[in-house]
Amino acid sequence: MPHFTWHDKGLSEDCHSLAAMAARFEEAAALMGRLHQDGFLLERQGGQHRITHMDPAVFAAFGFLDEAGPGRQLELVDNP
Repeated sequence: MPHFTWHDKGLSEDCHSLAAMAARFEEAAALMGRLHQDGFLLERQGGQHRITHMDPAVFAAFGFLDEAGPGRQLELVDNP
């Protein structure tokens, strides 16, 4: 199943004000809400949060990179 690992560490690391931090958290919350509405699931595996979707086409439509396996990642490498 296509998935990517969600890392929230550093989400606001580059923010220089409380307003900037609030905006960043609101953006992240809006994205999480949209993912939920579009059928994405959150799974905990090995202490990590993985966001998954049963339909690879929906997963790809969001522009996420699939961490499911090296074969998929190799498709993203351009040959010179």
